[in-house]
Amino acid sequence: MPYLIGTDEAGYGPRLGPLVISTAVFWVDTWDDGADLYRRLKGVVSKKPPRRVVQRCVAIADSKALYSPATGLACLERGVLAALGLVDRCPVDWLDIWQMLDPGAIERLPSMPWHVDYELRLPVAVEADDVAQLVPALACGLEQAGVRLVALSSRAVFPGDFNRANDRWGNKSETLSKTTLGLLAEALEHCPGEPVRVVCDKHGGRNFYGRLLQEQFPDPLIEVHRESAEESVYRWGSDGQRVEVIFRAGGETFLPAALASMTSKYLRELAMRAFNEFWCGRIRGLQPTAGYPTDANRFRTAVQQTQQALGIDDHIMWRSR
Repeated sequence: MPYLIGTDEAGYGPRLGPLVISTAVFWVDTWDDGADLYRRLKGVVSKKPPRRVVQRCVAIADSKALYSPATGLACLERGVLAALGLVDRCPVDWLDIWQMLDPGAIERLPSMPWHVDYELRLPVAVEADDVAQLVPALACGLEQAGVRLVALSSRAVFPGDFNRANDRWGNKSETLSKTTLGLLAEALEHCPGEPVRVVCDKHGGRNFYGRLLQEQFPDPLIEVHRESAEESVYRWGSDGQRVEVIFRAGGETFLPAALASMTSKYLRELAMRAFNEFWCGRIRGLQPTAGYPTDANRFRTAVQQTQQALGIDDHIMWRSR
């Protein structure tokens, strides 16, 4: 039976904190209906935040629709933790969620002072009992719809790695695309012997991905079916194991990509929470930052003296681009 994969990122624009890319892999019993998961799962999934907590319903949408500094993490957290509960279990703390989403990051985290000995219990914005009760309701709704969440995974590119990748590949657009396709290759390992449809939110203004796909997947011939500002479509493989990859403007309207968007944003926000607590705990009156360029300049000026006193290298803290 076919698989559906969505990818999306959070943190491409900021100068501080990680770029986080995620994939969500779903199995469906058929895609005769176009595999519209929002239609199939309308009893348990909403595109908009509910006005009140509905025990058996969760919002899955573009992270920008579910999160703002004013509204907080609750909607993102509820959806991401419940999704992790569907594929394994709900994480209980900072290291647990990294182990589940990006286990390779565990070894890299201590290289940044703000992550050393950092502790955070999860969830931070919703009740654990709410998430725990939501998981079986979602599982039942997915089963009745002939849908299964197979895997949810992320790749965090912290500033030091981001800078090295940009030096190697020449620009951050290439870093985003190559990292995304590397994560996609891992996601495809969950989809043996069946057709796969992949929808990626477009990478900035890039319209042409054929070279990147052929470099990541050198064995099959990558077929270029369409390349435009709206979407670029590529296919490869035999009839029974066809892979279709679509880079689409507004790709988060595809439910797996929306869940990937939420996961990326949630993990990045947790990383920024650790970063801000480190600096705000050392500099009285310092306001936290989301890391976007204008505010990052304000933050950089404010922490410069303390950064120098602590001997923290710019390379691990500030993105070059």
